[in-house]
Amino acid sequence: MFGAHRGPLTVTDNFAVLDDPVEQRDFTEYAEVDGLPLAESVLMVQGMYCAACADTVECALQDLPGVKSAQVHAATRRLTVRWDPAVTRISSLAQVVGETGYRLLPMQQALSISERLRETRRALWRLFVAGFCAMQVMMYALPAYVTEPGEIPADINQLLRWASWLLSLPVVFFASGPFFQSAWRDLKHGRVGMDTPVSIGILVSFLVSSAVVLDPTGPWGHEVWFDSLTMFVFFLLGGRYLELKARDRTAGALDSLMNRLPEVCERRKPDGVFEPVSARRLVVGDVVRVHAGQAFPADGEVLSTTATVDEALLTGESHPVTRKQGESVVAGSFNLAGPVEMGVQRLGRDTRFGQIVSLMEKASTEKPRLAVLADRIAAPFLVLVLLGAAVAGWYWWQIDHTKALAVAVAVLIVTCPCALSLATPAAMLTSAGALARRGILVRRLQAMETLSRINAVVFDKTGTLTHDRLSLGKVWLRDGVPREAALGQAAALAQVSLHPVSRALAAAGGELPSRAGGLLAFAEVNEVAGQGLRGELPDGRWLKLGSAAFCGVERNDTDGQAAPHAYLADNEGWAATFELSEGVREDAREAVQALRALGLETWLLSGDRDAAALWVGRAVGVDHVIAEASPERKLAEVMALQARGVRLAMVGDGLNDGPVLARADTSFALGHAAPLAQAQSDCVIQGGRVMDVAHTIVQARATMRIVKQNLMWAALYNAVSIPMALVGWMPPWLAGLGMAGSSLLVIVNALRLASKGPEAAVHTRESMVSVA
Repeated sequence: MFGAHRGPLTVTDNFAVLDDPVEQRDFTEYAEVDGLPLAESVLMVQGMYCAACADTVECALQDLPGVKSAQVHAATRRLTVRWDPAVTRISSLAQVVGETGYRLLPMQQALSISERLRETRRALWRLFVAGFCAMQVMMYALPAYVTEPGEIPADINQLLRWASWLLSLPVVFFASGPFFQSAWRDLKHGRVGMDTPVSIGILVSFLVSSAVVLDPTGPWGHEVWFDSLTMFVFFLLGGRYLELKARDRTAGALDSLMNRLPEVCERRKPDGVFEPVSARRLVVGDVVRVHAGQAFPADGEVLSTTATVDEALLTGESHPVTRKQGESVVAGSFNLAGPVEMGVQRLGRDTRFGQIVSLMEKASTEKPRLAVLADRIAAPFLVLVLLGAAVAGWYWWQIDHTKALAVAVAVLIVTCPCALSLATPAAMLTSAGALARRGILVRRLQAMETLSRINAVVFDKTGTLTHDRLSLGKVWLRDGVPREAALGQAAALAQVSLHPVSRALAAAGGELPSRAGGLLAFAEVNEVAGQGLRGELPDGRWLKLGSAAFCGVERNDTDGQAAPHAYLADNEGWAATFELSEGVREDAREAVQALRALGLETWLLSGDRDAAALWVGRAVGVDHVIAEASPERKLAEVMALQARGVRLAMVGDGLNDGPVLARADTSFALGHAAPLAQAQSDCVIQGGRVMDVAHTIVQARATMRIVKQNLMWAALYNAVSIPMALVGWMPPWLAGLGMAGSSLLVIVNALRLASKGPEAAVHTRESMVSVA
């Protein structure tokens, strides 16, 4: 229904499909805020071209009953709206937006191939009409430029002008349609958009030239501007088309990741026959068959013997992995071999893919500080443009009224601040897309600016500089405590925690031939972040698993080693000590050296013992080590560094480092489980590579250089072109070319961030200047 719609939405459109709960699973999340249900939807806004369009949509929604907030990102055309489902419906919001002339579409629909082709086809048709007519009009206008006055008979000259007028009609009434529609929408809402001066320039040029054709001896002189009119419309449409293609490429990496789930899959019926169904109709427990080259539609369990899977979505690495029967596969990963049967376990927003999409949606709808500032400057600047054009036209009317029109139109066209509004979001979205291809998700675009200015990086130890998977080593036991019983009880406690030590003990306990004290034997299990677990048994006894201090155990000689230890205690005191071995990540030392080469100070902030922390610190080469830090002390240490003027990025595993990740100037969450605990981090590194921290910082610095270049270009362009237009040295067609060219240059400059990776620039500080 939505894909077949060709014009602006009106009040007669049926928006009920947006209220379908099955459809809403793809673009809406529900949560409770202060005990009340609240929904957050991310939709695509069709018909947008600039920051003023974004402002129009925001203003239309923000004052509606039930709408808590609405934010539109001009570069990606995405709307994030938070609304109260008890007060309003998403269809009502779409109807209000439709009345302003824009369309709200679910992301998957808006990014579909058919929708992209339709938009591209319309843009190409307008460009073709403008280009064809401009060439013909220029052919009829050429004799006036190459002959002396009086050489062309008056009737022939008038015939050529009428031919030019006739060919200008499709340019004005068809090709220029987007400019007029956008300007009219803004004027109806009492705003001045970026297409307003352009539309006025086109309309005034056409009307005055038409008046000259009708009355060559009238007050408007004898000059006509059909050639300039058609030419600058062609240049503007050409620039807008190239900008559209460049914008698609700018956010292309984000879009391709977010739109990779299949729309249709094969589901097994009770009789064993597979039938094609919409992926939205799947429910937990269904069995689906995925063919080679297709993406898995949900998280689930492999039912076939084996599956060869590409999980680049999760790790940034395209190396295939093998999943055996009973192992898990994730939505969005690709099946690389033969048909695979899978049992559906999680769907929609509950899948790991859904969590990743949620991160990317938030990043692509956020407005960085510099972009917000540029938008605020652009709005009053447009008013000044209109006033400047009126003053320039009035001034030249006193000198040479035949030239006044050309000057006024040139000022209107050349000063449109499109380049200024695109300077920041184009660069940041390009970088976000390039990083997404590496498996690095940027949750907040503002982090790019912050990352470019940091002077220190603080690392957590376990799961960050060391592997998040530990293995059980030696075990010391209290007299009378069997090894199997101690390990079984420790594993039962550890199952409720995601800490690497807990996961290692849970895995070791799962390999026992029999287990003592399973999880169901505990009446209650509580975890104290950074310290350990306490479990209450039905008979009143308790067990503790964690650090020596938490378990009330005095360290013995076995604890002097650098390897981490976990302690088990019960009502009688110490019961067992478990030694776990951990290894430094393969790229940790290289990453730390790369960061130091970039001029950054490095810290290790760990809750582990001095010996273990110092050993890892020496192994990777950090500048400073702080050990035995509780979550409260970690936060205090970070605040103390910031008080000294240190601008720092915190790198953690995202599990127990929430306070410091939130307090740091910017933050990274590493590890396979990071998207599940990403609430406080700015960047999520899915593959767990420490080197990606350095890559991201290099990319951020390159991004800010491109942003500054774009802003400087936009300022220089206006500083040069506006005076030229005011003194009459810039005809309207050249003004149109300049306006289109300036916006396109900003986009193309931003695309350099996608074409050059940061890998080659992370080893030496001097190589930084060569990136992007």
